[in-house]
Amino acid sequence: MGLRIIKAGIADSIQDMGRYGYQQLGIPPGGVMDRIAATIANTLVGNHLKEPVLEMHFPSATILFETSMMIALTGADFGAEINGKEVLINQPILVPANSELRFTKKKMGSKVYLSVEDGFETDKWLGSSSTSFQIQKGGIEGRYLVKNDVLYFKNKEDLEIDLLTHLPWRASMSEFYDNNRINFMPGVEYPLLEKISQSSMVTNDFKVSNQSNRMGYRLEGQALLLSIKKECLSSAVSFGSIQLLPNAQMIVLMADHQTTGGYPRIGQVATSSLPKLAQVSAGETIRFELITHEVAETMYIQQQQNLQQLQNACNFRLQEYFKNE
Repeated sequence: MGLRIIKAGIADSIQDMGRYGYQQLGIPPGGVMDRIAATIANTLVGNHLKEPVLEMHFPSATILFETSMMIALTGADFGAEINGKEVLINQPILVPANSELRFTKKKMGSKVYLSVEDGFETDKWLGSSSTSFQIQKGGIEGRYLVKNDVLYFKNKEDLEIDLLTHLPWRASMSEFYDNNRINFMPGVEYPLLEKISQSSMVTNDFKVSNQSNRMGYRLEGQALLLSIKKECLSSAVSFGSIQLLPNAQMIVLMADHQTTGGYPRIGQVATSSLPKLAQVSAGETIRFELITHEVAETMYIQQQQNLQQLQNACNFRLQEYFKNE
């Protein structure tokens, strides 16, 4: 009982919230790029928030549901259709057996997440189901999904779904992806930037390069210069670390970042802005906004409170809906 990949997409994989506690061994946490979208995908179907999901890009895989299941799609809008009928993102959907999901058009965002009720059966490595491409562990053989891969559902119950059905509630995402402003805090080497470069960093747009991937987003824009040339010792970096490359351009480290780096760390993207950044496609632009650690902490707490309220509301609606069925 599960789903089958009948046509492979571009760089689609199984991801969860990552594997932590092993960075001292050179193993990055990895996990989903957009933690908000993945969290809401699991919330909509009543899952534990750390359940693995499918992270997909466009063009995405075509998927056959071999058994009935409740699912949710969140994050990017790729014009999803099931059996030729348009389906909505950010809303739980009851899918009959032998239904085909495909994506027709990239409308918004760069990563869509698919969750299923109770989650997928996966082999964990170091406590996580996330696909680690560098080490080739987790997910399915540590690789992207290919044609004829089968992902089995934990839920073995026959839901007896006859008709494709949207459940009558949706999650509002506007507060999480409100604009292209990416909040950041100054990094250790930020004071070494020339004053004009500090100003340029927050007054100019920067384009996400085609050379970007899950390890890092390379940015193209105004050259940033250091007032003092300094060789930096290799030190710890994290998801969202902004480093200045030798070509005077920036790179923002993403989910599959290395665990240490030697380039100047001129900033750190606020945790609350990482999901927004993850949904930016190559060729699109962003603008940085400098904030304090205190503001970043307040924004993160508010974001988590909003997610908790959404989880409570979805759990209540699911219990009420299936109680009355």
